[in-house]
Amino acid sequence: MDKAFIKGLRLLETLAASEQPRGVTDLASELQFTKSNVHRLLATLQAQGYVRQIPPHSTYELTTKLWELGNNVIRKMDLITVAQPAMRRLAERTGETIHLSVLDGSDVIYVDKIESAHHIRAHTSVGARAPAYTVATGKAMLAQMPEAYLDERFNGHLERYTATTRTSLAELKQDLEQVKTQGYASVSHGEWRDGIAAVACAILGRSGDLVGAIGMSGPDTRLKRKQLKQVSEDVREAARTISAALGFTS
Repeated sequence: MDKAFIKGLRLLETLAASEQPRGVTDLASELQFTKSNVHRLLATLQAQGYVRQIPPHSTYELTTKLWELGNNVIRKMDLITVAQPAMRRLAERTGETIHLSVLDGSDVIYVDKIESAHHIRAHTSVGARAPAYTVATGKAMLAQMPEAYLDERFNGHLERYTATTRTSLAELKQDLEQVKTQGYASVSHGEWRDGIAAVACAILGRSGDLVGAIGMSGPDTRLKRKQLKQVSEDVREAARTISAALGFTS
């Protein structure tokens, strides 16, 4: 095991349990570390945004970054639990694979899924990632983000995965404008993997913040543009149901 990492975790736990800011000498005494060791650990944690120094006595306390990390975990757990009934209904109505995704920087992460009963279907794994600009759930979520977010993460040439992959920010923004206009995202021919068609809609939380997206996908030989448009209302209804259960009111 990495001893320095373990010491850093113990230091974080000690600060989290403290009711007031702590000094280097105080922390070293409680943890039985050297003062130089504690100082190095605090400097590292401060540089990464987990700890802040309180003047004028050079004491330290945690920032809200750990809370933010924990809140993200809880929110994902809540999302999965709340979304499952709507996912099951959507799977029954469409017969296709249903995905629940969250946005992580420039990627989507699949946090839950219901597999299609069809022999030929879209293959993904819970926990897997995909470039957000190439998949329907990613585009549904990116359409909710400010332009600065897009400029920061996609400003430059976008990697091509299939013949239909968008390879510029301008092309991506055109797609996202269409998402905003029609209220859902669709990919009629695979932009991440060949032969996959999909439709998706964003899920919003209590304050209207982006929480995730629900999507349906299958082979583009079975899901033509007409079928995607027809099923889009079912996907939108599933997203509305989940959003409402999370406290969002339009």
